[in-house]
Amino acid sequence: MPNRYPVEAVLRDGRRLLVRPFTENDVDALYDFFLRLPQEVRRFAWDRIDNRALVESWGRELDYAKVLPLLALDGRKVVADATLHRRQGSPLRLVGRVKWLLDPAYRGEGLGTVLVNQFIATARADGLRHLTCMLISDSEADAVRTLSDLGFAGYTIPGYGTDPDGNQHDMIKMVLKL
Repeated sequence: MPNRYPVEAVLRDGRRLLVRPFTENDVDALYDFFLRLPQEVRRFAWDRIDNRALVESWGRELDYAKVLPLLALDGRKVVADATLHRRQGSPLRLVGRVKWLLDPAYRGEGLGTVLVNQFIATARADGLRHLTCMLISDSEADAVRTLSDLGFAGYTIPGYGTDPDGNQHDMIKMVLKL
């Protein structure tokens, strides 16, 4: 990790948060964060974040070279979870994949930008050539705008994603050339 953690993030509204890597001791706080998210957010998460055993496994199997998980904390409360995923020894070994979830009360205040900028700095320091992110076009328009503002280019793949009810959604693949 090229960045020194923890770092302080100051949001547009003046709130100050602490950003640092997730550790095994954060399992309870991260799981509580996931359960506080509205159902419409949780249902589109990449993983079954309402499965405590899954979150516990993340704490036991930490490998920051493979996945860099960052938390944003307001006091002791987790208000965002973001991850930078890397593959080793494959054609995509120089491509990082970004995912994040924000507490709705902290959206629109620059927190997503702070977290993605942390990953951009890490990716550059680690010699990655691209960062990518897949987003659901209709429900993640704010995230698309955040990434576009940071220089990511996107293209839409019609009907690529499927929600838990079986409905298809257009998805946008966002790519940043580093």
